[in-house]
Amino acid sequence: MELVLLIGLQGSGKSTFYRRTFASTHVLVSKDNFRNNRRPQRRQMHLIEEALKQGHSVVVDNTNPTLEDRAAIIGLAKAHGATICGFYFDAPLADCLERNRRRSSKARVPDAALHITSKRMRPPLVDEGFDRLHRVRISSDNAFSIREWPEGNAQ
Repeated sequence: MELVLLIGLQGSGKSTFYRRTFASTHVLVSKDNFRNNRRPQRRQMHLIEEALKQGHSVVVDNTNPTLEDRAAIIGLAKAHGATICGFYFDAPLADCLERNRRRSSKARVPDAALHITSKRMRPPLVDEGFDRLHRVRISSDNAFSIREWPEGNAQ
C-alpha cells in the first residue's frame, strides 16, 4: 500500500500524470473534487484515511507547496504503514500559466492563484518522510520525464 503525493503548481501536469500513471491502481483524493466543501482539508484527510484503512493505495493530487501542507498527509500515511512516494512537478510558472489558460472554464484557476502558489512552493526533501522522491518534467508534446533524486533533494 502506498501514498503518492503530487507536488506542483496548478497546470504543471499533475492530474494528467495521475490519469496516465495511477488511475487504474490508486484512489484519487483531490480538493478539486470538493470545491464547495467549507473544510476541504478535513475532507481530504478523511478520504485519505478511509482509503488507507481499507488497504487502498492513494494519490493526493493537490499543489502541496509547503512542508507544512505535506506533513499531515505524510504523518497520516505513516500511521497506516503506507510507503510514501513524492512526485515534484518542476515546471516554470510561465508554462503553467499557459496550460491553465487553455483549460475549460471550470478547470481554469485565476492567474493570481498560480503566482501565490509559486511564491509558497518549496521543493520537497526526503527528510520530510518520503520513502521515494522523484522530479517530473513535462515536454511540449506532453510527455513526462521522471527522475529519481539521487540524494532526495531538489537541487
